[in-house]
Amino acid sequence: MRFKRNRAAMFGLVVIVAVFFIAVFAYRLAPDNTTDANEQTLQLAMRPPGYSRLMLYIPKATTSPTTRQRFMHFFSGYPSRFSMIPLDSFKLKLDFMYAYIYKGSNTPPEEHKYYYAKILYVDSLSRREIIDRGRAIMNIKTITPSGISANTIDSLAYRRYSLKMRDDIYQTNIMPRKYWLGTDRFGRDILSRLIIGSRISLFVGLVSVLISLFIGIIAGALAGYFRGWVDSVILWIINVFWSIPTILLAMGLYVSAGAFIPSKLLLIFIAVGLTMWVEVARIVRGQFILVREFEYVTAARSLGFSHIRTIFRHILPNIMGPVIVVACANFASAILIESGLSYIGLGVQPPTPSWGGMLSEYKNFIDSDKAYLALAPGLAIMLLVLAFNLVGNGLRDALDVKGKAQ
Repeated sequence: MRFKRNRAAMFGLVVIVAVFFIAVFAYRLAPDNTTDANEQTLQLAMRPPGYSRLMLYIPKATTSPTTRQRFMHFFSGYPSRFSMIPLDSFKLKLDFMYAYIYKGSNTPPEEHKYYYAKILYVDSLSRREIIDRGRAIMNIKTITPSGISANTIDSLAYRRYSLKMRDDIYQTNIMPRKYWLGTDRFGRDILSRLIIGSRISLFVGLVSVLISLFIGIIAGALAGYFRGWVDSVILWIINVFWSIPTILLAMGLYVSAGAFIPSKLLLIFIAVGLTMWVEVARIVRGQFILVREFEYVTAARSLGFSHIRTIFRHILPNIMGPVIVVACANFASAILIESGLSYIGLGVQPPTPSWGGMLSEYKNFIDSDKAYLALAPGLAIMLLVLAFNLVGNGLRDALDVKGKAQ
């Protein structure tokens, strides 16, 4: 209830839940749901937010995906089903269209002729088959109505089916496309890449925090519970890691282990996780030193419980409040570290989108009229880090029972 009364913390929680939802359903929500949102339209490069252009969508020959492929596409993106052609204008004829392809604001459009049958993949049909389909639409059987020649009926049937193809293309294959946040230098949709890039930031933060909690809790618990030489050794290791700048340590681990770990994403998980465990270990160590003298711990020892049971069943559940607060702060730090690594080129490699990589790619446009290219990922990083900090502060205040009582 104390946490719910904190409006700033609730705002941060809403932002985090929303970003997690967007990350999980990224390829369902992104306008460009191809793998890595890498659908390029070079004629539309560097367009401002809100830009709209009429498109001709020509279907590609694809096979129906299996159930397993649909499941994999949900997480890794869908294959491109259309070739997108930006149009300046078009003219629809009986069985073909003139498309005036947009080539840029300073270049005249280029005229192309597209047959409807080829666009709809029915060009393999013979004229007789097209006529039969037209007869079916007109509800005319193979018997010719009296007073009308067969050739006239065939011509009408062919025209009717051509008109149907024209209507289908006009309704489903010629549509405007809007780029809500503009396009990058390859004509890719920035909004789609921003949505899919949220996965990298969140997954790196989540896995890195889990790694840091696993190492930090074990190291801090051993140091605070056993004290003596165990505490001295672990504290010395903590101080060594603490003295090295976080981003520098992550870079060193990233570069040194790069030859042994081929997956760049896994490498980032490990590098970021191994740089944040020291803070968790220090908090856990301090809490264990304080709690190990409480009566319930003495009672557990007197009953002959093992050290492992005393640590993980009795002490650890009672000190999770500060650990949760530190985990929220580390989540924000992990996002910043991953963005920093991507910014200097040590993160996931193109074309996989990441917020830090997008910021690095377009940092030189920040003082121009193309500043939106760098502002979009920068604001996304800022908002998510702020949300985790607000939630961490809210949890700290909510769990501070003594401070609230005073």
